Amino acid sequence: MIQALKIGNAAQQRAEITILKTLAYFDIFDYPLTELEIKNFGGHFLDENEFRSVIRKLIFVKAIFRISEFYSLRDDLSMAKKRAEGNRRAQELIPRAIQIGAFLYKFPYIKAVAISGSLSKNYADAKADIDFFIIARSNRLWIARTFLHLFKKITFLYGRQHFYCMNYFIDEKALKIRDQNIYSAMEVVTLLPAAGPDVLREFFRVNGWTKDWLPCYEPSYAMIGTQKNYQVKTWIENFFNHQRGDKLDNFLFKWTRRRWQKKESQGRRNLKGKIMNLVTGKHFSKSDPEAFQEKIVKMYQTKVDQLKDRYPEYFTDSAI
Repeated sequence: MIQALKIGNAAQQRAEITILKTLAYFDIFDYPLTELEIKNFGGHFLDENEFRSVIRKLIFVKAIFRISEFYSLRDDLSMAKKRAEGNRRAQELIPRAIQIGAFLYKFPYIKAVAISGSLSKNYADAKADIDFFIIARSNRLWIARTFLHLFKKITFLYGRQHFYCMNYFIDEKALKIRDQNIYSAMEVVTLLPAAGPDVLREFFRVNGWTKDWLPCYEPSYAMIGTQKNYQVKTWIENFFNHQRGDKLDNFLFKWTRRRWQKKESQGRRNLKGKIMNLVTGKHFSKSDPEAFQEKIVKMYQTKVDQLKDRYPEYFTDSAI
């Protein structure tokens, strides 16, 4: 009987920690969660009865707050209103983002396209960009990226550049994401597929490490469209499929890296006023203004440490 009570207490503590840490991550973004989201993004599976019991307890002791259908570490109605409005905008914007993603797939050497950023989490503020995660063919990332960014320059003429934010490229030789932390895990599992089903399924399989951080979340393939061949795309790829393509891809990689290193040394800023930063390698390219990923990971750890100090009874050695 005593042993059963101890196990129950440990399980309850684990549930408390899971809920608090999950809400802490999204608190960084002023984003309260629904019950289903807490379960999906939690670091442990939560039994339904256990979940209900712990939620009630945490609300009773004012460790968390219920605001409408949302839960948060803060009792702030404005966050719930802001989220609801952002969700509404996202639902209007996602169909357009899927169409754009399918269009980007038509460019040479693009093997898959997914929606990333806040929109992939069903949120868009009044000035929202549409961010894309793109997978290119092996050893042709820099040709593919150059084609897309040349096209993006045209979008500036029509004020549509915010709909074509191609922030993260990898090629088929680098499907496994190198940075394995809570932030990158969250970004991977919430990607919304737009084109290239076969490659995206392989991408999610290779990045099974995300289960270490988010064991309850299942990536959705619901919006993956058909994988079509386009004649012009095929012609261009055939032209660059041999040694000339290898040389051009290497040249564009080195040229782009030098160009961005110069921008960074000059402290250049993007349109949102953030210091520009492009992290590159032969098989990947990602925009990381002001070391955003590192900043989020540190902020999350700070919030968890604050929770440990405030609620030491939850964060015991037996429960962590």
